[in-house]
Amino acid sequence: METNWVELPVSDETAMAAFIAKPDAASRRGVLVLQEAFGVNGHIQEVAQRLAKLGYWAIAPDLFHRTAPRFQGDYGDFRPAMPHMKAMKYEATAADVRACYDWLVQQSATDVSSIGFCMGGRVSVLAAQVLPLKAAVSFYAGNILSLRGHVAETQAPLLLVWGDRDQHIPREQRDEFAGLLRAAHKSFVECTFGDAGHAFSNDQRPSYHPASARLAWALATAFLAQP
Repeated sequence: METNWVELPVSDETAMAAFIAKPDAASRRGVLVLQEAFGVNGHIQEVAQRLAKLGYWAIAPDLFHRTAPRFQGDYGDFRPAMPHMKAMKYEATAADVRACYDWLVQQSATDVSSIGFCMGGRVSVLAAQVLPLKAAVSFYAGNILSLRGHVAETQAPLLLVWGDRDQHIPREQRDEFAGLLRAAHKSFVECTFGDAGHAFSNDQRPSYHPASARLAWALATAFLAQP
């Protein structure tokens, strides 16, 4: 498996760094790996590498490239990430995921999906709204209701993964978004882990819950691999 950083053109004026992990064998499968608020750090790079070992072209874009290129935050202090999150706009983020999608297509990927965590979980759902993805996986997506106005545009089946003890994402928000998907007749699966809290799949954070993380990863990879 080979890893690297590439610079992707997003517009005539803007380029974006992205971490890539290449599969060892030729593959038609690609996946966008979408970061938490803490940047394309070791954890996100490791997720991309795990997916490359499963035969995916994996690309993890630097979603803060407009305000803090190559930002990597401290899990113990969320505050430095907040202004960069607030600066993200729907159409700009849509341009970022389109640039990743185009890069994957250039690598001959014909089945392209997405997976994201927290902030990236929301971006994974956004990607399913603006791209012809095969599937999109969203782990504990923060501020998911900010996408409510675009639910009808969802193009891919969604897997929404939650921790029932997540103090950052109230059950009411999760239920409301699921209701919007049902009303729009969109294909989705929800899975809530009763013993898990926010960021439970990240083994670099205190909230890591190994049993839930293992099962959630198996579910996510099965969802991405479905015919």
